[in-house]
Amino acid sequence: MATKKASVGSLQKGSYVIVDGHACRVADTQTSRPGKHGHAKVRMSAVGLIDGKKRVVVMPGHDQVDVPIVEKKNAQILSIQGDTANVMDTESYETFDLKIPEDLKEGCVEGAKVLYWDILGDKVMKQIRGE
Repeated sequence: MATKKASVGSLQKGSYVIVDGHACRVADTQTSRPGKHGHAKVRMSAVGLIDGKKRVVVMPGHDQVDVPIVEKKNAQILSIQGDTANVMDTESYETFDLKIPEDLKEGCVEGAKVLYWDILGDKVMKQIRGE
């Protein structure tokens, strides 16, 4: 699990964060003022990178959270069966299956280059690259 620690107060819109064990992108943050005896609270809305679900958490602004390290890699499509593509990483020559997202189906052909993200051990196809 490739992660690092970051303060909740330092996260901004577009940052990555792990919420409830899922890698998410921060959609919005709101910071409340500290009270007389308390700490500032941060209300953070995040959307899952893989499942697309919205998650909202409230925590003290000085708390540390895990931030996933998203690796962006290139691969080549070897074959296509239904909505799954068998691809080969262009650096390590490892072969594996990736689910083809709905918005990329028309561009997926054998031999095409794709960009995929490796997030906490899950691989997700993100883009079809031109030659």
